[in-house]
This record gives sequence, C-alpha cells and structure tokens, in this order.
Amino acid sequence: MTFRVSKTYLFTRYVELLQNALWGEITRLRKPPSSLVIPGLDTFYGQMGYHLGWLDAQLLPVQPQTGKLLRPTLLLLAYETAGANGCAFKREEKLHLGRALPAAVAIELFHNFTLVHDDIEDGDRERRHRPTAWAVFGTPLALNLGNGLASLSHLTLLTLFDEGVSTDLIARLGLCFDQTALAVIEGQHLDLCFETQEQVTITHYLEMITRKTATLMACATEMGAMLGCSDEPTITALRQFGLHLGTAFQIRDDLLGIWATHAESGKTPAGDLHRRKKTLPVLHAIQHASPQDHDWLRTFYSQQEAPRSEQVGQVLSILEHTRSREYCQHFLAEHCLLARDALRRVPAPTVPLAQEAIADLEALVEYVSEELWPIKTGDKAAAQEQALPLKAEPE
Repeated sequence: MTFRVSKTYLFTRYVELLQNALWGEITRLRKPPSSLVIPGLDTFYGQMGYHLGWLDAQLLPVQPQTGKLLRPTLLLLAYETAGANGCAFKREEKLHLGRALPAAVAIELFHNFTLVHDDIEDGDRERRHRPTAWAVFGTPLALNLGNGLASLSHLTLLTLFDEGVSTDLIARLGLCFDQTALAVIEGQHLDLCFETQEQVTITHYLEMITRKTATLMACATEMGAMLGCSDEPTITALRQFGLHLGTAFQIRDDLLGIWATHAESGKTPAGDLHRRKKTLPVLHAIQHASPQDHDWLRTFYSQQEAPRSEQVGQVLSILEHTRSREYCQHFLAEHCLLARDALRRVPAPTVPLAQEAIADLEALVEYVSEELWPIKTGDKAAAQEQALPLKAEPE
C-alpha cells in the first residue's frame, strides 16, 4: 500500500497535540497553587511563552506561532514506525502517543533553549517574523529563560515514569538525551570559534554541523524508536535516518541563509554573509576560488568592520563562479539518499499506522530537498552521475 503525504498534513498531523503538551508544561509552572506564588516568576514563564510563540511582548495570548515542530514530529513518527509499543490499535484518539509524548516535548524544549542562545550569540534580532527574546527582554533575561527551557526539558523527560515506561528504558533515554545535549553545545562552541578562526576546512565544518544539528534529529528518531520497540536494528536504522536527514537539513539552512528571501526565512536576505558565517557554500568557495578571489575572501572574513552591501555582492559573485550553490545542493541530495537508504533498513511494517509513519518520514526527506535540487532524491544513480565531488580535498 502506498500513501501520498502532503506537506501541509505532514506539519499539522501532531501540531495540536504537541502545542497543548508544550503549553501545558509552561502553564503548569506559570500558574502554581496560590500558596506557592512567588512575585516575578510569572514573567519568567511568560517570557518562555513569548519565545515559544504563545504570548506577545506584553505576555498576553496571541495566535500560536510555534514553528513546524520538526524534531518532536520526527520522534513521534519514529515511534509509530517502530510499532508504537504495540499500541497501534489506540490510534483513533491518538492514545498510542501518550507513551512517547513527554520525550517529544523534551526534545522541543531543548531545541528552543538552543534557539534562544543562538539568537544572542549570532546577534539575530528576528525569528519567525517577530523580535527574538533577547531583543525584547534583554540579554540577561533571555539567557536565563533559555537555561530554564533546558532544565525543563530534562524534567519533562522524567515524566515518562507517569506513562509506565520502565526505569531501565528511561535511564537509556536519559543517557541518549544528555549525550546529545553535550554534543549540541560542543557544536555551537565550534561554530562560534569558526567565526574568528582563519583555517576552517570542509571536514571541520561537517564535524561541527553533525554535532550542532544532525545529532539532535538523530536523538529524536532514536528515542522514538526506543520507545516504540526493542529491536536494535530498527533503532539503529532510525537513528541513522535522523542523522542524515539532520545533515541535509543543515545544508538546506546554509543555502537559505544566503539565497532565501525574507519572506521565505523570516531573516535578513544573505544574512549569513552579513554575519560572515563560514557555512558550507563559503568554505567550498574559499577552497575553489581563483587566487585573487581566494585572497579577497580571506580579507573579507578577517575584517573587523561590518560588511558593506557591495562586499556581500562580491561574495555572491564568487559563490556563483565557484558553483558553490550547486555543490551544496548535490551534498544535500546525497544525504537525502542516505536517509532513504537507512529507512529501507527498517523491517517492513504490517500495520497501517507504521506504514503511514514511514510515508511521512519519506515526505520529510522530500520537504528538505524540495526546490533546492531538481534530481529526485530517490534516484540514487542519477544523483551520483550528475553530482559534483562531495568529499573535501585532502587537507
């Protein structure tokens, strides 16, 4: 049986469930029993609510702007793909998702901790078409609310006890989660260092994005699989799926960070060039530029003053000459192929719930690659035949 999945459905299938669960965590802490009310804490959780998209800058309710909730969606899809712990018969009321929901919420809370801190460290004043938390509340309070989101993510994971998950499995999930959290923070450290480090290779960059982006998606699919079954090959295959999808997702973000419009990204066009971030297109251009352009890029990425618009235009011209956009599109396509290969290693499901979940995971691959590369990501031979070299040259 083949299921066709629309992009709209893909990002709305769990949205109400996830939004209610996320807001439930914040509301539970924001409005404790009256005997426990401490002046000031309401604004702490209110600022979390602002960043998560439920409140405005005055901490009043607005139409939720929570984003696509990609990582918790990945976790729930992996859980269903792995069999939903034998609870597929409860799907009508989404009761089968109760066992995995705390882990999905924990992943999203931790991801939002990283976004709050990333916005501060990158100096981004806008996210999802509205001011970032630090731009509204100031850096100290934004740092604090980000730390609160990180702590809350770990506490939320422990509520798996209330869903009847065994102590041993919760310990395994906690180990996976904490190892991932450290890897993500390591990746952010490398990313920040690369901004001032002159010698950054493509190999170093790929190691950084594996930690910063891909590992969290791998954690989501692995945790979902662990909650859904005990079959280690299935768990391994779904982790690999998340890892390759996460790598492709970051390369897509690199492309959008340079070539997307404001309407598409909610950020400044060519924002990564204005911030002089050394993303994959730039590193490829540095490696393959003419000697004259190579020296110009080195000077541009080491200057202290803010880039001028004509300088950004010059970088875009060099990127075009070196075909760096095409290189990244091929790289993205290759990791989409690897994600599909990993998904094929999952034992063929026999229940409709798991079959639909696999179709959704395949649709996620299409979402990541759409409009960026004309080769169908399922056509491995065509992609390899037309691809530019994907490996970094010897250092």
